[in-house]
Amino acid sequence: MKVPPEVYNAYHPPQGAPARPPDRRRGKDGLNELGSESIPHLREAIQSLEDKMATLMSARDMLESKLEQAVRLQSPIQRLPSELLAAIFVVGALDTAEEDPLSVSALMLVCKHWTDVALDTPILWSRLVFRSQASIERAKLKLARSKSAPLDISIDFNPRLETAGQMTQNIVHAMDILRPSIYRWRSFSVVVSNRPQAHAALQRCREPAPLLQAFSIQVSNSMQDDHYSSPPLSIFDGQTPRLRSASFTSFHLGWDSRLLTGLRVLKLSGYWESFSPSNAQILDILRACSKLEEFSLRNMSDVEPEPGCAWEDHTGEYADDVFAASQPQRSMIHLPRLSKMSFYYSGILRTHAILSQLTFPALEKLELAYLDDVTPLLKYLTRQSLTSLPLRNLRIEASFFNELKLMIFLRRATALTTLELVDADDVSSNLLKGLSAPASAQTWICPKLEKLELAGCCALDWESLRTFVESRLPPQSRAFPRQHVSPCPSSPSSPSSASVPLPPVTISASGSLQFASQPLLTVSASSQAQLSSSRTAAVALRGASSSAGASHRWPKRLKNIDLSRCHQITKEMVQWLRVYIPEVKSDVTKAESMWAER
Repeated sequence: MKVPPEVYNAYHPPQGAPARPPDRRRGKDGLNELGSESIPHLREAIQSLEDKMATLMSARDMLESKLEQAVRLQSPIQRLPSELLAAIFVVGALDTAEEDPLSVSALMLVCKHWTDVALDTPILWSRLVFRSQASIERAKLKLARSKSAPLDISIDFNPRLETAGQMTQNIVHAMDILRPSIYRWRSFSVVVSNRPQAHAALQRCREPAPLLQAFSIQVSNSMQDDHYSSPPLSIFDGQTPRLRSASFTSFHLGWDSRLLTGLRVLKLSGYWESFSPSNAQILDILRACSKLEEFSLRNMSDVEPEPGCAWEDHTGEYADDVFAASQPQRSMIHLPRLSKMSFYYSGILRTHAILSQLTFPALEKLELAYLDDVTPLLKYLTRQSLTSLPLRNLRIEASFFNELKLMIFLRRATALTTLELVDADDVSSNLLKGLSAPASAQTWICPKLEKLELAGCCALDWESLRTFVESRLPPQSRAFPRQHVSPCPSSPSSPSSASVPLPPVTISASGSLQFASQPLLTVSASSQAQLSSSRTAAVALRGASSSAGASHRWPKRLKNIDLSRCHQITKEMVQWLRVYIPEVKSDVTKAESMWAER
């Protein structure tokens, strides 16, 4: 701190000068004179120092700001161009199934630069979700910030929080806000409680939607408001040139061919009685969608049987020549890109009538659920397999079928990797025997099978299941030594029932196999010899196939098996399966854990 010279000299005499003792005899007038002369100088000196300190503090703040900016510029994200930073914001905020209202707001709180980038990125504000009254006000702001970017719109008000009248009012309010921007809609999804609300929303969609790619309408209460049987007039004026995905649930659309043309995905669900489209209407839509990739019918009432309609093979044969001779010459609908097809409670007559008119050489996934007897449908699959059928996933749920005819079809489904038979009472041990090691003159059925689901199939026995798993193991598999442990003890009355006790298999926490000290599982000598001979025959078959060529190829090892609700499967059986199969799903372990907790 710098002190003025006159103040310093007044109290600090120069060096070499004799120190003058304080004059105790100075009077009061001398002290007042000294104080009156030094006070202004002291105040001036203090003010000068404060000015200099303020200047230095300002300079320090400026240097600290420059230092902070220089350090921040060393971060890689700060050196990114604004365009690349905006692309990162779009991926983080929009590349999710549901909107996170806090994601964009959190980005804008980082710094002013990020705020400017976010506000200058219209696509970041292009997703509009209407779920409550507050979301409507937020959508107004996002609609203004989106400028001319294509919009993804979702309207789904929660019926638990609002009454029917208030919800209808909110839907109408939201549609009035969105109506001027119809030309920018890229996807439009509406989930409402009843048909009057759906009509109130779609009556405001009269203008063309040239950018619309995905259109979805879902009515939750499909059994109410049946007096709304006529569809709204001219939705989007029938002009949706880019529409590729359409999903309708319990809404009478009118099945306008102009609207449903050139689709890639078509899903129809929840149509009952007079609301359900006719087979002719569905076929007309499919005929107009030659590039269809996914087709789904779910929860639809069946059609009335036509007089003289024969949809069963009375010959009882499913040979190739029978199919070629029995099929009449019709105008078939060729769908070369159809890869996924699902019929879930869609009516066996309706499904039969549609499949009979389709050819699908690229089908990879098929679901048949709750269709009574699906045996008549297998002939159309087998007919398609005569030319091309790269089917990888087949699911049959809660339906009946002829097991022999299913095996005939599976013999042609060489690309099948997943077979799901859920709650199928017709599944027996013969199916597993057919999937096991074939005879020397035959090829493997489903050689690429990796996942097998048999949930709710209680007619299977353990011996056929174990033989199936063993037959598909590679010859040099690294698993538990081939002891062929059987949890089912042999009958003591049989002549060859001499059982050899084997230690049970236990799996430690690290995944290693261990033996228990007390034997629990037994295997008969005759069963062991039989399985060993079948294993030897399978290995011999593999050697013969490798020498003969590609006519007999060893199948892939099973990676996943689901035995849920199969009450005949015990804990020991599940432990044995887990030695050879990486993923085994069963209810045995869950039930035992529940009893242990109690």
